[in-house]
Amino acid sequence: MDIVTLAAFTIAYAIAVIVPGPGVAAVVARALGGGFRSAFPMVLGILAGDLVYLVFALFGLAAIATWFGPVFFVVKWAGALYLLYVAWQFWSAKPGSEQIGAKTEANRWKTFLSGFALTMGNPKTIVFYLALLPTVIPLDKPISALGFAELTGIVVVVLLAIGCAYAGLAAAARDFFKSSKALRILNRTAGVIMASAAAFVVVRE
Repeated sequence: MDIVTLAAFTIAYAIAVIVPGPGVAAVVARALGGGFRSAFPMVLGILAGDLVYLVFALFGLAAIATWFGPVFFVVKWAGALYLLYVAWQFWSAKPGSEQIGAKTEANRWKTFLSGFALTMGNPKTIVFYLALLPTVIPLDKPISALGFAELTGIVVVVLLAIGCAYAGLAAAARDFFKSSKALRILNRTAGVIMASAAAFVVVRE
């Protein structure tokens, strides 16, 4: 794939990731509530969802994807409900405690799945891959294995870099607050942001 096309895709994708949406809100909320390590599995889940849509778009599966509307509807609501559950845990947490056990394997897996579900039901992601991507990448002919690898690499690097940057900044902000009162405010702020991300996914079509 030529360098101009790859550059155009990189710029378009980076802008799409940087612009705050429910995914960014969820990552920031998770990092505020439990630190960077708590948010990283969610970044990986969002990345996995993006790669699924990339495959849909590149291999002409957009039409097939429309048949799975009911499935995406269920995934969207499941992800939103889990985000609301996490939001309540943050809101009701005791200041200073590791209230949601974010370092356990089970919770890391649940966090990954919530990030994946959030992406699969996120209208912003759907619009980018199934509507905007064809305007950047010529999809009128089969894509080569090298081209697929190049685009996949761009998605992985860009999303991890930006997602981890958001999580790192939020976690650093958390570290500035040490008092119980400040931690309570951070926890409840994280809860509100997480609940807002859930509502955004459900309400926006």
